Formats: sequence, structure tokens, C-alpha cells
Amino acid sequence: MLAESGLLDLLKNKMAEVGAVYRLYGNPAYLIFEYLEAPFRAGAAELSEEETDFNKAMAGVRIAVEWGFGEVIQQFAFLDYSKNLKILWQPVGTLYTIGTLLTNCRVCLGHAGKVSDFFGVAPPSLEQYLKNQQY
Repeated sequence: MLAESGLLDLLKNKMAEVGAVYRLYGNPAYLIFEYLEAPFRAGAAELSEEETDFNKAMAGVRIAVEWGFGEVIQQFAFLDYSKNLKILWQPVGTLYTIGTLLTNCRVCLGHAGKVSDFFGVAPPSLEQYLKNQQY
């Protein structure tokens, strides 16, 4: 899915545009690329203290991001994939995208939750959020 999404090429182009390198933190299943980080894995040797500390710090951030996914499911229970959605029978990606868009609009209207609090960032106004969306 990562290869099909073209995300790594988009990141490469954006980093060239801004003149800085940022990285996304991904699931442990992903390989590490120039713009994609993942947790350190214990191999033949144990992880160093720095690697262990990094993994612990990033685990907390991953959990906070997952709260956002949980908010979408809480607002739109029919999007709970394991119970309701059927790939190839329904437009799963479109339904989830719409649910996420509407949940984000709700947050912009003053229903900010744990994710905003955790990262210490206030959501944008609804107008600002919708202005920056690509449909």
C-alpha cells in the first residue's frame, strides 16, 4: 500500500521544496526509508539505551495519534472496519475519508480532545481547515 500511495515520492518533493528533511513515524512493519522512521528492532544484539528510550518516547506519540482514529470510530461507529466494512463490497476508503473529514470539522468547531491536548496544539478554525483540504 505504501508503494501504491506514492507517499514517499510526495515527501521527497515536499522536502526539496521546503529545504528541510522531516520524517514520518510509521508502524514497525514498515522498512526505514529516507522520510519514514520505524521503531528500532532488537536483532542479534540488544537495543542500546538510546534506541530503547527512542522507542518508548515514540510509543507514547503513536498512542496519541491512534486516539484520533478512535475518535473517528466513536463518531461514526459504522466505520469500525472489523465489524461492518467489507472491502470490495463498499467504498471503504471513501467512507473512512469522509468520516475523518467530518470528525476533523467537529474538532475545529470546538470539540478538541485528547490529541490536541497531548500535542499542545489548538485546532485551526473550520474555515482554515477546509481551505487547506484537497478534494
